[in-house]
Amino acid sequence: MNLLCVALLTLILLHGASRGHDDVVKIGAIFTLKTINGRVSKIAIQAAEKDVNSDPRILGGRKLSITIHDSNFSGFLGFIGALKFLVTDTVAIIGPQSSVMAHVLSHLANELHVPLLSSTALDPTLTPLQYPYFLQTAPSDHFHMNAVADLISYFGWREVIAVFSDDDQSRNGITVLGDKLAERRCKLSYKAALPPDPTATPSHVTGQLVKIKSMESRVIVLNTFAQTGLLVFEVAQKLGMMSKGYVWIATAWLSTVLDSTTSLPSNTCNSIQGVITFRPHTPHSRKKQAFISRWKHISNGSIGLNPYGLYAYDSVWMIAEALKLFFDRNGTISFSNNTNLSGTREETLDFGALSVFDGGKELLDNILRINMTGLTGPIQFGSDRSPLNPSYDILNVIATGYRRVGYWSNYSGLSVITPEKLHAEPANRSISSQHLNRVIWPGNTTEKPRGWVFPNNGRQLRIGIPNRVSYQDMVSQINGTNAVQGYCIDIFLAAIKLLPYAVQYKFILFGDGHNNPSYYNLVNMITSDVFDAAVGDIAIVTDRTKIVDFTQPYIESGLVVVAPVKKLKSNAWAFLRPFTPQMWGVTAFFFLFVGAVVWILEHRTNDEFRGSPREQIVTVLWFSFSTMFFAHRENTVSPLGRVVLIIWLFVVLIINSSYTASLTSILTVQQLSSPITGIDSLISSSDRIGFQVGSFAANYLTEQLNIPKHRLVPLGSPEEYAVALESGTVAAVVDERPYVELFLSNHCQFSIRGQEFTKSGWGFAFPRDSPLAIDMSTAILTLSENGELQRIHEKWLSEKACGFHSTEDEQLKLNSFRGLFLICGITCFLALLIYFLSMVRQFNKKSPQKVGPSNRCSSRSARIQTFLHFVDEKEDVSPKLKRKLDYISSNRLRSISKRVQEDISQEAP
Repeated sequence: MNLLCVALLTLILLHGASRGHDDVVKIGAIFTLKTINGRVSKIAIQAAEKDVNSDPRILGGRKLSITIHDSNFSGFLGFIGALKFLVTDTVAIIGPQSSVMAHVLSHLANELHVPLLSSTALDPTLTPLQYPYFLQTAPSDHFHMNAVADLISYFGWREVIAVFSDDDQSRNGITVLGDKLAERRCKLSYKAALPPDPTATPSHVTGQLVKIKSMESRVIVLNTFAQTGLLVFEVAQKLGMMSKGYVWIATAWLSTVLDSTTSLPSNTCNSIQGVITFRPHTPHSRKKQAFISRWKHISNGSIGLNPYGLYAYDSVWMIAEALKLFFDRNGTISFSNNTNLSGTREETLDFGALSVFDGGKELLDNILRINMTGLTGPIQFGSDRSPLNPSYDILNVIATGYRRVGYWSNYSGLSVITPEKLHAEPANRSISSQHLNRVIWPGNTTEKPRGWVFPNNGRQLRIGIPNRVSYQDMVSQINGTNAVQGYCIDIFLAAIKLLPYAVQYKFILFGDGHNNPSYYNLVNMITSDVFDAAVGDIAIVTDRTKIVDFTQPYIESGLVVVAPVKKLKSNAWAFLRPFTPQMWGVTAFFFLFVGAVVWILEHRTNDEFRGSPREQIVTVLWFSFSTMFFAHRENTVSPLGRVVLIIWLFVVLIINSSYTASLTSILTVQQLSSPITGIDSLISSSDRIGFQVGSFAANYLTEQLNIPKHRLVPLGSPEEYAVALESGTVAAVVDERPYVELFLSNHCQFSIRGQEFTKSGWGFAFPRDSPLAIDMSTAILTLSENGELQRIHEKWLSEKACGFHSTEDEQLKLNSFRGLFLICGITCFLALLIYFLSMVRQFNKKSPQKVGPSNRCSSRSARIQTFLHFVDEKEDVSPKLKRKLDYISSNRLRSISKRVQEDISQEAP
């Protein structure tokens, strides 16, 4: 405290001698000059100061005076440096370098209206809402962590370990990374905090890395600073953690080391081989290239240039351009007393010496409105005060240095094309558009690391197996021992052999051996960490997928209804079975209806449809039913009649074909009958329903189909199924299809009624986000493609099924032909309507000629009778139509005569 008082007193005494130089504009800068970014920024700032002062047009003859203060890794010294600047009429401060100091100094800047511009304090929690006078001139760690998360998601890793320095910037960056990973269904499985840079020691690092080495994840994100970061890699190299299988992702601190360090020790180079790191992307330009060429001279070759040096250089020019605009608007640099501090004089401390920069708000607004091109490219701030279009180079450290494998931009994600080119095209963040070049990973391999291993704690995977009592072909014990066998076990063993790594596991039976276990309880054992996985005939249903991850289904499944059936014997009326009674009735009606319509349309013009009433009725009936066999002899003359007949013959063709196919099936395959036709008939009835103990069927029936629980009867084995169905204890059993098919192979007196009313499958269960579930799914797909899955199925589940079919399934219902009948009916209706309108027009036209004025009917009924008489009359046929009819009749007579002669010649000896 005494030291702080002395420092403040010294600064205040100097305060009075520092005012009154309007031709000099004072800027402060706070950096740790023993760091890479501190040294690079100092050189860049001094170069920018010289460039600004060399052009009198910028500040109208005024000069920039930039004072750089070395905080020397000390927050206290950084605070003293800021006070020094604030009591000496400083209009802006470049820095501080660390986010810890940025949080503190931003409160002073808010009060005294002095803008702070930092390209290295990139803590994402330094928001403009809380710190309006603090401005990040480089992309914040919010974007940096977004890039890291996209990279992890691109390679398909699900669990990540974070190693970071326990300071504001590193800690808050990892918090943002966790949020970004969660958006991509990934997660941080462990956070390893190290002491703030540069205080971490080898013992600190070793302790954390030993813990990490025993964990499952092999993807490690290192978010720290140069000294701590290089120490971590050196320790990891000694622990064998830079070998094949590991993934190391370093944040931008490593790229600054690679860019700015002229030569790294050989052991350091070896320890970072295969690491991926990020570097803020700055587009190529002549201005940037000229500065790079100039850098060696101004730095005396002491250190290499990195992007943060470019950002520091541009920060000076941003202040200069803002000041130019400030002075162009006749602004003057003036300070006034802060009313909040005027009464805080105590002993030797006079806080009233800290004055408010009167033009601070205007200067800040000018900076935010900057639209210029600097060494880092176009400089402009968005509505959230972040640089527009933040982007990063993605670097891969190799033996000869590093190589760029791609880019990341907030606009388009991962790409091998430079961000500035992509900005000219529509944004595309689809998965197919994300690309990177080949990466060389630790261990000098180009094969993508799996990203995880089994924990190195000597424990085998605990795999829960349902200890079934029934259907032991699925899973069963061997002679009462803990050894298990069955269909599901064989699939699991075949799949696990295809994994590219060894898996140590042991089977643990779940259940008392007297009743089938609850599969819901088995799955819950995974979430309770009792089991590491569950293998068996486990149905993939919604409730279970909410708590565990399933593999790809290895067999399709679904609930079906099983009920007793009786065999239908063939009888004299078997030919009626293909159609339902409703279908027969509608078909017969349409035969008569179409015949009547054709008669109406042909009656006036076609002699074949005329005659006595008895003859006409016979003609209609004969014509209607002869069309069933396409044997009708009557010709249609009118266009409307021909249209109706064509449509009707098409309908008859479909009906004939369907009837023939259905009747063939009925007469050649044995048929079964049951009052239960499917799940709908069960729901509407009050009959009792059986289900398998431990199955999800009970919950589905009660919760999804609202069947009362008192109607459900638990059954434990196929034998209980048969007894309950035969005795009438239950009307039907609802179970999954694989079980039912095994049951029916030995019980042919029962049958599946209706169709599956759920669709699902069986899979193996693993904890949420388990990478083993993904690898096992891939293995199951491989088994399906190479035929091994089918061979295992035939070994355990292929039984000869009963060759029965349901009558209800074979019968053709009206609904199947509704469209055809509808088309035919509409066609008939339209034809009759057109015909009627035509008759009315002809009647109105000819009626005056046939009926004299003295005999004109006055009543409506008489006129209707006259109209009906007119319709019944034979219409005079035109000569052309008459010749056509005579031609058709003569051709028919010749055809009949020819067939008769052929028959006589064939019968002759």
